[in-house]
Amino acid sequence: MQNLLLNVDAGMVDWARAQFAITAIYHWLFVPLTLGLALIMGIMETCYYRTKKLFWKDVAKFWQKLFGINFAMGVATGIILEFEFGTNWSNYSWFVGDIFGAPLAIEGIIAFFLESTFVAVMYFGWKKVSAGFHLASTWLTGLGATFSAWWILVANSWMQYPVGCEFNPDTMRNEMVSFAQVAFSPFAIDKFCHTVTSAWIIGALFTVAVSAWYLLRKRERLLAIESIRIGSIVGLVASLLAAVTGDHSAYTIAKVQPMKLAAMEALYDGGTEQSLTLISMVNPFQQPDYKAGGEAPLRISVPYALSFMATHDFKGFVPGVNDIIKGGYLNAEGKEELSLEKKMQKGSEAIAALSEYRELKSEIKGQPTPVQEALLAKKADFLKENMRYFGYGYIRNADEAVPFIPLCFYTFRIMVGLGCLFILFFAVTLFLLYKKDITAGKWWKWTAILLLPLGYIASESGWLVAEFGRQPWTIQDMMPTWIGVSDLSSSAVMLTFFLFLVLFTALLAVEINILCKQIKKGPEYTK
Repeated sequence: MQNLLLNVDAGMVDWARAQFAITAIYHWLFVPLTLGLALIMGIMETCYYRTKKLFWKDVAKFWQKLFGINFAMGVATGIILEFEFGTNWSNYSWFVGDIFGAPLAIEGIIAFFLESTFVAVMYFGWKKVSAGFHLASTWLTGLGATFSAWWILVANSWMQYPVGCEFNPDTMRNEMVSFAQVAFSPFAIDKFCHTVTSAWIIGALFTVAVSAWYLLRKRERLLAIESIRIGSIVGLVASLLAAVTGDHSAYTIAKVQPMKLAAMEALYDGGTEQSLTLISMVNPFQQPDYKAGGEAPLRISVPYALSFMATHDFKGFVPGVNDIIKGGYLNAEGKEELSLEKKMQKGSEAIAALSEYRELKSEIKGQPTPVQEALLAKKADFLKENMRYFGYGYIRNADEAVPFIPLCFYTFRIMVGLGCLFILFFAVTLFLLYKKDITAGKWWKWTAILLLPLGYIASESGWLVAEFGRQPWTIQDMMPTWIGVSDLSSSAVMLTFFLFLVLFTALLAVEINILCKQIKKGPEYTK
Protein backbone atom coordinates (compact mmCIF):
# COMPACT_ATOMS: atom_id res chain seq x y z
CA MET A 1 0.00 0.00 0.00
CA GLN A 2 2.92 2.31 0.56
CA ASN A 3 3.61 2.26 -3.20
CA LEU A 4 0.10 3.25 -4.24
CA LEU A 5 0.93 6.95 -4.32
CA LEU A 6 3.59 6.37 -6.96
CA ASN A 7 1.24 4.42 -9.25
CA VAL A 8 -1.82 6.68 -9.11
CA ASP A 9 -2.89 8.16 -12.44
CA ALA A 10 -3.97 11.74 -11.68
CA GLY A 11 -6.33 11.72 -14.65
CA MET A 12 -7.93 8.51 -13.37
CA VAL A 13 -8.62 10.15 -10.01
CA ASP A 14 -10.27 13.17 -11.63
CA TRP A 15 -12.40 11.14 -14.02
CA ALA A 16 -13.41 8.61 -11.35
CA ARG A 17 -14.50 11.45 -9.07
CA ALA A 18 -16.33 13.17 -11.94
CA GLN A 19 -18.17 9.98 -12.88
CA PHE A 20 -19.21 9.26 -9.33
CA ALA A 21 -20.26 12.90 -8.86
CA ILE A 22 -22.43 12.99 -11.98
CA THR A 23 -24.07 9.68 -11.04
CA ALA A 24 -24.74 10.82 -7.46
CA ILE A 25 -26.09 14.20 -8.56
CA TYR A 26 -28.52 12.66 -11.05
CA HIS A 27 -29.52 9.95 -8.57
CA TRP A 28 -30.25 12.58 -5.96
CA LEU A 29 -32.67 14.32 -8.34
CA PHE A 30 -34.95 11.29 -8.00
CA VAL A 31 -34.46 10.16 -4.39
CA PRO A 32 -35.80 13.18 -2.44
CA LEU A 33 -38.99 13.31 -4.51
CA THR A 34 -39.50 9.59 -3.83
CA LEU A 35 -39.12 10.08 -0.08
CA GLY A 36 -41.23 13.25 -0.06
CA LEU A 37 -44.11 11.90 -2.17
CA ALA A 38 -44.14 8.71 -0.08
CA LEU A 39 -45.18 10.79 2.93
CA ILE A 40 -47.67 12.90 0.95
CA MET A 41 -49.45 9.96 -0.66
CA GLY A 42 -49.53 8.10 2.66
CA ILE A 43 -51.31 11.03 4.31
CA MET A 44 -53.79 11.30 1.43
CA GLU A 45 -54.70 7.63 1.50
CA THR A 46 -55.07 7.87 5.27
CA CYS A 47 -57.66 10.62 4.64
CA TYR A 48 -59.50 8.21 2.36
CA TYR A 49 -59.34 5.41 4.92
CA ARG A 50 -60.74 7.67 7.64
CA THR A 51 -63.44 9.48 5.62
CA LYS A 52 -64.34 6.78 3.04
CA LYS A 53 -64.73 9.58 0.48
CA LEU A 54 -63.89 8.48 -3.06
CA PHE A 55 -62.37 11.91 -3.71
CA TRP A 56 -59.44 11.10 -1.41
CA LYS A 57 -58.98 7.72 -3.07
CA ASP A 58 -58.71 9.42 -6.48
CA VAL A 59 -56.28 12.01 -5.09
CA ALA A 60 -54.11 9.31 -3.50
CA LYS A 61 -54.03 7.29 -6.73
CA PHE A 62 -53.02 10.40 -8.71
CA TRP A 63 -50.02 11.17 -6.51
CA GLN A 64 -49.11 7.49 -6.37
CA LYS A 65 -48.77 7.46 -10.17
CA LEU A 66 -46.32 10.36 -10.02
CA PHE A 67 -44.46 8.57 -7.22
CA GLY A 68 -44.14 5.41 -9.31
CA ILE A 69 -42.67 7.22 -12.32
CA ASN A 70 -40.01 8.84 -10.17
CA PHE A 71 -39.36 5.69 -8.13
CA ALA A 72 -38.41 3.67 -11.21
CA MET A 73 -35.86 6.25 -12.36
CA GLY A 74 -34.28 6.43 -8.93
CA VAL A 75 -33.73 2.66 -8.82
CA ALA A 76 -32.01 2.68 -12.22
CA THR A 77 -29.45 5.34 -11.28
CA GLY A 78 -28.91 3.94 -7.78
CA ILE A 79 -27.86 0.51 -9.05
CA ILE A 80 -25.19 2.05 -11.28
CA LEU A 81 -23.92 4.14 -8.38
CA GLU A 82 -23.26 1.06 -6.26
CA PHE A 83 -21.46 -0.75 -9.09
CA GLU A 84 -19.00 2.14 -9.40
CA PHE A 85 -17.47 1.26 -6.02
CA GLY A 86 -16.20 -1.99 -7.51
CA THR A 87 -15.20 -0.67 -10.92
CA ASN A 88 -13.59 2.70 -10.20
CA TRP A 89 -12.82 2.49 -6.48
CA SER A 90 -11.55 -1.07 -6.00
CA ASN A 91 -8.74 -0.07 -3.60
CA TYR A 92 -11.33 1.61 -1.41
CA SER A 93 -13.67 -1.38 -1.68
CA TRP A 94 -10.87 -3.77 -0.73
CA PHE A 95 -9.69 -1.65 2.19
CA VAL A 96 -13.10 -1.21 3.86
CA GLY A 97 -15.42 -3.61 2.02
CA ASP A 98 -16.12 -5.60 5.21
CA ILE A 99 -17.62 -2.50 6.79
CA PHE A 100 -18.96 -0.45 3.90
CA GLY A 101 -20.55 -3.45 2.23
CA ALA A 102 -22.68 -4.41 5.24
CA PRO A 103 -25.16 -1.49 5.17
CA LEU A 104 -25.32 -1.66 1.37
CA ALA A 105 -26.15 -5.37 1.56
CA ILE A 106 -28.86 -4.75 4.14
CA GLU A 107 -30.27 -1.96 1.98
CA GLY A 108 -30.36 -4.22 -1.06
CA ILE A 109 -31.74 -7.34 0.63
CA ILE A 110 -34.19 -6.01 3.21
CA ALA A 111 -35.12 -2.44 2.36
CA PHE A 112 -35.44 -2.91 -1.38
CA PHE A 113 -37.33 -6.16 -0.84
CA LEU A 114 -39.76 -4.26 1.39
CA GLU A 115 -40.26 -1.60 -1.26
CA SER A 116 -40.66 -3.94 -4.21
CA THR A 117 -43.14 -6.18 -2.38
CA PHE A 118 -45.51 -3.53 -1.12
CA VAL A 119 -45.27 -1.18 -4.10
CA ALA A 120 -46.94 -3.92 -6.16
CA VAL A 121 -49.78 -4.18 -3.65
CA MET A 122 -50.09 -0.38 -3.61
CA TYR A 123 -50.56 -0.15 -7.39
CA PHE A 124 -52.46 -3.33 -8.20
CA GLY A 125 -54.23 -4.19 -4.97
CA TRP A 126 -56.97 -1.58 -4.76
CA LYS A 127 -59.66 -4.13 -5.58
CA LYS A 128 -57.83 -7.21 -4.30
CA VAL A 129 -57.03 -6.39 -0.65
CA SER A 130 -58.87 -4.64 2.15
CA ALA A 131 -58.65 -0.87 2.57
CA GLY A 132 -56.61 -1.29 5.75
CA PHE A 133 -54.10 -3.64 4.16
CA HIS A 134 -53.75 -1.37 1.15
CA LEU A 135 -53.13 1.62 3.43
CA ALA A 136 -50.49 -0.37 5.29
CA SER A 137 -48.88 -1.27 1.94
CA THR A 138 -48.71 2.39 0.95
CA TRP A 139 -47.04 3.37 4.21
CA LEU A 140 -44.71 0.35 4.07
CA THR A 141 -43.64 1.34 0.55
CA GLY A 142 -42.64 4.74 1.89
CA LEU A 143 -41.06 3.14 4.93
CA GLY A 144 -39.03 0.86 2.68
CA ALA A 145 -37.75 3.82 0.68
CA THR A 146 -36.84 5.61 3.91
CA PHE A 147 -35.22 2.44 5.26
CA SER A 148 -33.10 2.29 2.08
CA ALA A 149 -32.03 5.87 2.67
CA TRP A 150 -31.05 5.00 6.24
CA TRP A 151 -28.55 2.31 5.20
CA ILE A 152 -27.11 4.34 2.34
CA LEU A 153 -26.59 7.24 4.72
CA VAL A 154 -25.05 4.93 7.32
CA ALA A 155 -22.47 3.90 4.72
CA ASN A 156 -21.78 7.51 3.75
CA SER A 157 -21.60 8.62 7.36
CA TRP A 158 -19.05 5.93 8.17
CA MET A 159 -16.78 7.37 5.48
CA GLN A 160 -16.99 10.73 7.21
CA TYR A 161 -16.75 9.38 10.76
CA PRO A 162 -15.20 5.87 10.73
CA VAL A 163 -16.13 4.06 13.94
CA GLY A 164 -16.72 0.45 15.01
CA CYS A 165 -13.75 -0.95 13.10
CA GLU A 166 -10.18 -2.16 13.50
CA PHE A 167 -7.44 -2.59 10.93
CA ASN A 168 -6.21 -6.15 10.41
CA PRO A 169 -2.60 -6.08 9.16
CA ASP A 170 -2.82 -9.73 8.10
CA THR A 171 -5.64 -9.13 5.64
CA MET A 172 -4.80 -5.45 4.90
CA ARG A 173 -8.45 -4.60 5.55
CA ASN A 174 -10.48 -2.67 8.06
CA GLU A 175 -12.87 -5.07 9.77
CA MET A 176 -16.05 -4.33 11.66
CA VAL A 177 -15.93 -4.88 15.42
CA SER A 178 -19.21 -3.18 16.37
CA PHE A 179 -22.18 -3.14 14.00
CA ALA A 180 -24.10 -0.94 16.45
CA GLN A 181 -21.42 1.77 16.37
CA VAL A 182 -21.46 1.79 12.58
CA ALA A 183 -25.25 1.72 12.22
CA PHE A 184 -26.12 4.17 15.00
CA SER A 185 -23.24 6.60 15.13
CA PRO A 186 -24.23 10.19 16.00
CA PHE A 187 -23.06 11.28 12.56
CA ALA A 188 -25.33 8.76 10.83
CA ILE A 189 -28.37 9.74 12.90
CA ASP A 190 -27.84 13.44 12.22
CA LYS A 191 -27.29 12.91 8.51
CA PHE A 192 -30.36 10.69 8.18
CA CYS A 193 -32.67 13.08 10.01
CA HIS A 194 -31.45 16.12 8.08
CA THR A 195 -31.51 14.36 4.70
CA VAL A 196 -34.98 12.86 5.09
CA THR A 197 -36.56 16.08 6.35
CA SER A 198 -35.00 17.93 3.40
CA ALA A 199 -36.51 15.29 1.08
CA TRP A 200 -39.94 15.94 2.60
CA ILE A 201 -39.49 19.59 1.62
CA ILE A 202 -38.93 18.54 -2.00
CA GLY A 203 -42.08 16.41 -1.92
CA ALA A 204 -44.06 19.31 -0.45
CA LEU A 205 -42.72 21.81 -3.01
CA PHE A 206 -43.58 19.40 -5.84
CA THR A 207 -47.10 18.84 -4.54
CA VAL A 208 -47.75 22.55 -4.10
CA ALA A 209 -46.20 23.45 -7.48
CA VAL A 210 -48.33 20.92 -9.40
CA SER A 211 -51.43 22.12 -7.55
CA ALA A 212 -50.57 25.75 -8.31
CA TRP A 213 -50.32 24.86 -12.00
CA TYR A 214 -53.82 23.39 -11.86
CA LEU A 215 -55.10 26.61 -10.28
CA LEU A 216 -53.46 28.66 -13.03
CA ARG A 217 -55.24 26.49 -15.60
CA LYS A 218 -58.46 26.68 -13.60
CA ARG A 219 -58.57 22.89 -13.31
CA GLU A 220 -58.96 20.35 -10.50
CA ARG A 221 -59.72 23.12 -7.99
CA LEU A 222 -60.67 20.87 -5.07
CA LEU A 223 -57.73 18.49 -5.60
CA ALA A 224 -55.37 21.46 -5.86
CA ILE A 225 -56.56 23.18 -2.69
CA GLU A 226 -56.53 20.02 -0.57
CA SER A 227 -53.12 19.03 -1.94
CA ILE A 228 -51.78 22.51 -1.18
CA ARG A 229 -53.14 22.21 2.36
CA ILE A 230 -51.40 18.89 3.02
CA GLY A 231 -48.24 19.85 1.10
CA SER A 232 -47.85 23.15 2.94
CA ILE A 233 -48.30 21.62 6.38
CA VAL A 234 -45.76 18.91 5.55
CA GLY A 235 -43.46 21.52 4.01
CA LEU A 236 -43.56 23.90 6.97
CA VAL A 237 -43.01 21.14 9.53
CA ALA A 238 -40.22 19.61 7.42
CA SER A 239 -38.52 22.99 6.90
CA LEU A 240 -38.47 23.68 10.64
CA LEU A 241 -37.22 20.15 11.35
CA ALA A 242 -34.51 20.55 8.70
CA ALA A 243 -33.34 23.72 10.44
CA VAL A 244 -33.16 21.92 13.80
CA THR A 245 -31.44 18.81 12.42
CA GLY A 246 -29.08 20.98 10.37
CA ASP A 247 -28.04 22.84 13.50
CA HIS A 248 -27.31 19.56 15.27
CA SER A 249 -25.41 18.29 12.22
CA ALA A 250 -23.21 21.39 12.35
CA TYR A 251 -22.50 20.67 16.02
CA THR A 252 -21.45 17.10 15.17
CA ILE A 253 -19.33 18.26 12.22
CA ALA A 254 -17.54 20.74 14.49
CA LYS A 255 -16.48 17.83 16.71
CA VAL A 256 -15.44 15.25 14.12
CA GLN A 257 -14.72 17.26 10.94
CA PRO A 258 -13.48 20.69 12.06
CA MET A 259 -11.77 21.36 8.71
CA LYS A 260 -15.13 21.02 6.93
CA LEU A 261 -16.70 23.59 9.25
CA ALA A 262 -13.73 25.94 8.78
CA ALA A 263 -14.14 25.65 4.98
CA MET A 264 -17.90 26.23 5.19
CA GLU A 265 -17.24 29.46 7.12
CA ALA A 266 -14.07 30.53 5.28
CA LEU A 267 -12.61 30.72 8.78
CA TYR A 268 -8.85 30.99 8.50
CA ASP A 269 -7.96 31.93 12.07
CA GLY A 270 -10.29 30.67 14.77
CA GLY A 271 -10.79 31.64 18.37
CA THR A 272 -13.41 32.11 21.05
CA GLU A 273 -16.65 34.09 20.66
CA GLN A 274 -16.70 33.47 16.92
CA SER A 275 -19.36 35.13 14.78
CA LEU A 276 -21.30 33.32 12.05
CA THR A 277 -20.72 34.71 8.55
CA LEU A 278 -23.86 35.62 6.64
CA ILE A 279 -21.98 36.63 3.49
CA SER A 280 -18.57 37.91 2.44
CA MET A 281 -16.66 38.36 -0.80
CA VAL A 282 -14.92 35.02 -1.16
CA ASN A 283 -13.58 34.58 -4.69
CA PRO A 284 -15.72 31.71 -6.03
CA PHE A 285 -13.10 30.54 -8.55
CA GLN A 286 -9.89 30.55 -6.52
CA GLN A 287 -8.70 29.00 -3.27
CA PRO A 288 -8.11 31.93 -0.88
CA ASP A 289 -4.72 32.59 0.71
CA TYR A 290 -5.78 31.14 4.05
CA LYS A 291 -2.17 31.11 5.28
CA ALA A 292 -2.20 34.91 5.38
CA GLY A 293 -4.99 34.75 7.98
CA GLY A 294 -7.54 37.50 8.53
CA GLU A 295 -10.98 37.23 6.98
CA ALA A 296 -12.63 37.65 3.60
CA PRO A 297 -13.53 41.26 2.68
CA LEU A 298 -16.98 42.81 3.16
CA ARG A 299 -17.91 40.22 5.77
CA ILE A 300 -21.32 40.51 7.42
CA SER A 301 -21.79 38.24 10.43
CA VAL A 302 -23.87 37.42 13.49
CA PRO A 303 -21.83 37.87 16.72
CA TYR A 304 -21.15 34.73 18.80
CA ALA A 305 -23.40 32.58 16.58
CA LEU A 306 -20.68 30.29 15.17
CA SER A 307 -19.27 29.53 18.62
CA PHE A 308 -22.75 28.62 19.83
CA MET A 309 -23.52 26.50 16.76
CA ALA A 310 -20.21 24.61 17.00
CA THR A 311 -19.89 24.24 20.79
CA HIS A 312 -23.30 25.24 22.27
CA ASP A 313 -21.36 27.91 24.15
CA PHE A 314 -21.36 31.56 23.06
CA LYS A 315 -17.72 31.80 24.16
CA GLY A 316 -16.62 28.44 22.78
CA PHE A 317 -13.43 28.01 20.77
CA VAL A 318 -13.80 27.25 17.05
CA PRO A 319 -10.60 26.36 15.16
CA GLY A 320 -9.90 27.88 11.76
CA VAL A 321 -7.97 26.35 8.88
CA ASN A 322 -4.62 27.57 10.20
CA ASP A 323 -5.39 26.40 13.75
CA ILE A 324 -6.11 22.89 12.46
CA ILE A 325 -2.88 22.87 10.48
CA LYS A 326 -0.80 24.18 13.37
CA GLY A 327 -2.56 22.17 16.11
CA GLY A 328 -1.99 22.88 19.80
CA TYR A 329 -5.61 23.63 20.77
CA LEU A 330 -7.94 21.44 22.81
CA ASN A 331 -10.23 19.37 20.57
CA ALA A 332 -13.74 18.07 21.28
CA GLU A 333 -12.27 15.19 23.30
CA GLY A 334 -10.45 17.63 25.57
CA LYS A 335 -7.07 16.55 24.21
CA GLU A 336 -4.43 18.69 22.59
CA GLU A 337 -4.82 18.51 18.82
CA LEU A 338 -1.72 17.43 16.91
CA SER A 339 -0.36 19.59 14.14
CA LEU A 340 -0.76 18.46 10.54
CA GLU A 341 2.99 17.93 10.36
CA LYS A 342 2.88 15.61 13.38
CA LYS A 343 -0.07 13.70 11.94
CA MET A 344 1.80 13.27 8.64
CA GLN A 345 4.79 11.94 10.58
CA LYS A 346 2.64 9.47 12.53
CA GLY A 347 0.93 8.42 9.31
CA SER A 348 4.26 7.76 7.61
CA GLU A 349 5.39 5.75 10.62
CA ALA A 350 2.17 3.70 10.50
CA ILE A 351 2.68 2.97 6.80
CA ALA A 352 6.28 1.94 7.45
CA ALA A 353 5.21 -0.24 10.39
CA LEU A 354 2.65 -1.97 8.18
CA SER A 355 5.32 -2.67 5.55
CA GLU A 356 7.69 -4.04 8.18
CA TYR A 357 4.92 -6.21 9.65
CA ARG A 358 4.09 -7.67 6.24
CA GLU A 359 7.75 -8.33 5.46
CA LEU A 360 8.28 -10.06 8.79
CA LYS A 361 5.19 -12.22 8.25
CA SER A 362 6.46 -13.29 4.84
CA GLU A 363 9.86 -14.21 6.28
CA ILE A 364 8.44 -16.44 9.01
CA LYS A 365 8.46 -20.09 8.02
CA GLY A 366 6.32 -22.34 10.16
CA GLN A 367 5.89 -21.52 13.83
CA PRO A 368 7.21 -18.02 14.76
CA THR A 369 9.78 -17.77 17.54
CA PRO A 370 8.92 -15.88 20.76
CA VAL A 371 11.06 -12.98 19.55
CA GLN A 372 9.23 -12.87 16.23
CA GLU A 373 5.85 -13.07 17.96
CA ALA A 374 6.80 -10.20 20.26
CA LEU A 375 7.98 -8.10 17.33
CA LEU A 376 4.79 -8.80 15.36
CA ALA A 377 2.66 -7.89 18.38
CA LYS A 378 4.62 -4.66 18.84
CA LYS A 379 4.12 -3.65 15.21
CA ALA A 380 0.40 -4.56 15.37
CA ASP A 381 -0.09 -2.52 18.54
CA PHE A 382 1.69 0.45 16.97
CA LEU A 383 -0.57 0.20 13.92
CA LYS A 384 -3.69 0.00 16.08
CA GLU A 385 -2.61 3.06 18.05
CA ASN A 386 -1.73 5.15 15.00
CA MET A 387 -4.29 3.93 12.45
CA ARG A 388 -6.30 7.11 12.97
CA TYR A 389 -3.40 8.96 11.32
CA PHE A 390 -2.73 6.37 8.60
CA GLY A 391 -4.10 8.48 5.77
CA TYR A 392 -1.94 11.46 6.69
CA GLY A 393 1.08 9.45 5.56
CA TYR A 394 -0.06 10.05 1.98
CA ILE A 395 -0.54 13.83 2.43
CA ARG A 396 2.39 15.76 0.98
CA ASN A 397 1.64 19.31 2.11
CA ALA A 398 -0.94 21.44 3.93
CA ASP A 399 -2.69 22.53 0.73
CA GLU A 400 -3.74 18.92 0.06
CA ALA A 401 -5.46 18.76 3.46
CA VAL A 402 -7.70 21.80 2.87
CA PRO A 403 -10.92 21.41 0.83
CA PHE A 404 -11.84 23.95 -1.83
CA ILE A 405 -13.14 26.71 0.42
CA PRO A 406 -15.25 28.79 -2.06
CA LEU A 407 -17.42 25.82 -3.05
CA CYS A 408 -18.06 24.84 0.58
CA PHE A 409 -18.67 28.45 1.59
CA TYR A 410 -21.24 29.33 -1.07
CA THR A 411 -23.13 26.02 -1.27
CA PHE A 412 -23.64 26.11 2.48
CA ARG A 413 -25.17 29.59 2.22
CA ILE A 414 -27.33 28.62 -0.74
CA MET A 415 -28.69 25.66 1.25
CA VAL A 416 -29.37 27.67 4.41
CA GLY A 417 -30.72 30.73 2.57
CA LEU A 418 -33.17 28.72 0.50
CA GLY A 419 -34.20 26.76 3.59
CA CYS A 420 -35.22 30.01 5.27
CA LEU A 421 -37.09 31.02 2.10
CA PHE A 422 -39.05 27.75 2.17
CA ILE A 423 -40.11 28.33 5.78
CA LEU A 424 -41.43 31.75 4.80
CA PHE A 425 -43.16 30.41 1.68
CA PHE A 426 -45.01 27.59 3.43
CA ALA A 427 -46.05 29.90 6.28
CA VAL A 428 -47.42 32.47 3.80
CA THR A 429 -49.17 29.69 1.85
CA LEU A 430 -50.98 28.44 4.94
CA PHE A 431 -51.96 32.01 5.85
CA LEU A 432 -53.43 32.56 2.37
CA LEU A 433 -55.14 29.19 2.49
CA TYR A 434 -56.91 29.76 5.80
CA LYS A 435 -57.31 33.57 5.87
CA LYS A 436 -57.49 34.59 2.20
CA ASP A 437 -58.51 33.19 -1.18
CA ILE A 438 -55.45 31.35 -2.46
CA THR A 439 -57.01 30.97 -5.90
CA ALA A 440 -57.07 34.75 -6.44
CA GLY A 441 -54.19 36.41 -8.29
CA LYS A 442 -51.22 34.83 -10.01
CA TRP A 443 -48.18 35.90 -7.97
CA TRP A 444 -48.43 33.11 -5.42
CA LYS A 445 -49.06 30.44 -8.08
CA TRP A 446 -46.00 31.42 -10.12
CA THR A 447 -43.93 31.64 -6.95
CA ALA A 448 -44.93 28.09 -6.01
CA ILE A 449 -43.91 26.79 -9.45
CA LEU A 450 -40.60 28.69 -9.54
CA LEU A 451 -39.60 27.49 -6.06
CA LEU A 452 -39.59 23.83 -7.15
CA PRO A 453 -36.22 23.96 -8.98
CA LEU A 454 -34.83 26.01 -6.09
CA GLY A 455 -35.71 23.11 -3.80
CA TYR A 456 -33.51 20.82 -5.85
CA ILE A 457 -30.71 23.39 -5.87
CA ALA A 458 -30.87 23.57 -2.07
CA SER A 459 -30.84 19.77 -1.76
CA GLU A 460 -27.91 19.29 -4.15
CA SER A 461 -26.03 22.12 -2.41
CA GLY A 462 -26.30 20.24 0.86
CA TRP A 463 -24.69 17.18 -0.70
CA LEU A 464 -21.92 19.29 -2.23
CA VAL A 465 -21.12 20.71 1.20
CA ALA A 466 -21.04 17.22 2.72
CA GLU A 467 -18.85 15.62 0.06
CA PHE A 468 -16.50 18.42 -0.99
CA GLY A 469 -16.12 19.53 2.61
CA ARG A 470 -14.49 16.23 3.62
CA GLN A 471 -11.88 16.34 0.87
CA PRO A 472 -9.17 15.17 0.52
CA TRP A 473 -10.57 12.14 2.33
CA THR A 474 -12.48 9.20 0.92
CA ILE A 475 -12.44 7.92 4.51
CA GLN A 476 -11.85 10.68 7.03
CA ASP A 477 -8.18 10.66 8.19
CA MET A 478 -7.74 7.10 6.92
CA MET A 479 -7.68 7.12 3.11
CA PRO A 480 -7.17 10.10 0.78
CA THR A 481 -9.29 10.12 -2.37
CA TRP A 482 -6.42 9.39 -4.74
CA ILE A 483 -5.49 6.19 -2.87
CA GLY A 484 -8.94 4.61 -3.27
CA VAL A 485 -9.12 4.45 -7.07
CA SER A 486 -8.80 1.37 -9.28
CA ASP A 487 -5.80 0.64 -11.46
CA LEU A 488 -7.49 1.71 -14.69
CA SER A 489 -6.62 4.08 -17.49
CA SER A 490 -8.28 7.47 -17.35
CA SER A 491 -9.53 7.02 -20.95
CA ALA A 492 -11.70 4.06 -19.91
CA VAL A 493 -13.41 6.02 -17.16
CA MET A 494 -13.68 9.11 -19.37
CA LEU A 495 -15.61 7.08 -21.95
CA THR A 496 -18.08 5.72 -19.41
CA PHE A 497 -18.44 9.20 -17.89
CA PHE A 498 -19.86 10.55 -21.13
CA LEU A 499 -21.96 7.43 -21.69
CA PHE A 500 -23.51 7.85 -18.23
CA LEU A 501 -23.96 11.58 -18.77
CA VAL A 502 -25.96 10.93 -21.94
CA LEU A 503 -27.90 8.06 -20.33
CA PHE A 504 -28.81 9.97 -17.16
CA THR A 505 -29.75 13.09 -19.09
CA ALA A 506 -32.01 10.96 -21.28
CA LEU A 507 -33.57 9.32 -18.21
CA LEU A 508 -34.19 12.71 -16.64
CA ALA A 509 -35.75 14.04 -19.85
CA VAL A 510 -37.94 10.94 -20.11
CA GLU A 511 -39.09 11.28 -16.50
CA ILE A 512 -39.92 14.98 -16.86
CA ASN A 513 -41.80 14.24 -20.08
CA ILE A 514 -43.83 11.41 -18.53
CA LEU A 515 -44.52 13.41 -15.36
CA CYS A 516 -45.69 16.41 -17.39
CA LYS A 517 -47.98 14.23 -19.51
CA GLN A 518 -49.45 12.59 -16.43
CA ILE A 519 -49.95 15.94 -14.69
CA LYS A 520 -51.55 17.39 -17.82
CA LYS A 521 -53.84 14.37 -18.02
CA GLY A 522 -54.83 14.84 -14.39
CA PRO A 523 -56.50 12.44 -11.97
CA GLU A 524 -59.01 9.81 -12.99
CA TYR A 525 -62.10 10.30 -10.86
CA THR A 526 -64.25 7.35 -9.81
CA LYS A 527 -67.72 7.66 -11.26
